[in-house]
Amino acid sequence: MNNRTPLSLASKVTILGLLVAAAGISTLFLTNSVAVPPIPIGPILLVLAAGLVAFGPWRWTPGVGVALSLAILVGGIISGIVDHLSNPAQVGGFIGSWLNVLGLITAIVAGTLATVQNYQAPTSITSR
Repeated sequence: MNNRTPLSLASKVTILGLLVAAAGISTLFLTNSVAVPPIPIGPILLVLAAGLVAFGPWRWTPGVGVALSLAILVGGIISGIVDHLSNPAQVGGFIGSWLNVLGLITAIVAGTLATVQNYQAPTSITSR
């Protein structure tokens, strides 16, 4: 029988960051702040990565969230997300972009920490 270890705080924060980023991208799509693709792959991939971190039994699963978040963040910077971040007049784009960026940065930092924690040898405290 496989007994899963409980998720660390860093893994839980990674999941939260991925879901917040997905909500941010969805906000951009729903407010027509960016062109909506036929299949909104960004939010779908972020939710799938959050599920993988939450339910995957492997130690490397938070790293998937980190890699995906980095890719989306770099893609957003290249595509001009900075314009949305600095323009509060366009409310949907402003809020969606900030949610997206904050979620991605949170997922990158927490996911990196969670991956490192997952690969460290467990320590035990013994009483004398």
